[in-house]
Amino acid sequence: MSASPPSASPAPADASTPSLRAEITALREEAARMRALAHRRAAFWTKADIAFGFPAALLAAVSAATGLATADARVPAALLALASAGFAAGAGFLRCDRRVLGNKRARTAWAALEGRAAVALARSSLTPDDLAGLQELRLVALGAYDAEDPPTSTAD
Repeated sequence: MSASPPSASPAPADASTPSLRAEITALREEAARMRALAHRRAAFWTKADIAFGFPAALLAAVSAATGLATADARVPAALLALASAGFAAGAGFLRCDRRVLGNKRARTAWAALEGRAAVALARSSLTPDDLAGLQELRLVALGAYDAEDPPTSTAD
């Protein structure tokens, strides 16, 4: 009997590779959907911020000009100031600017997850560590909506 030389062909793929590939594909698709959703939400909250902020500033300026014009115009100026305060209160209550930042952070995190998943899928072999790393990125992306801005360093 002669011993056969070792073959130069690659080792057969692990049986779990198809399931890993399916999980990573699902993560990539979820990341693409969530990235697009975060993008739309950021655009919506930007428009809402403008819709509340611009009229508030405009009404405040007009009410000040009206109030200073004549004594008879104080009632209309007060009504304009009240409307301006309502718009400003609405903008403050909705915190549109914070929602825009949160959705932009989330959009970036989902895009990173999508890119990492695409790179993982391009490789010929996958390991459970690949999936674990992508799951960690998914948790980061989910937490990006509510995350606070990183603190700025102050010189003492």
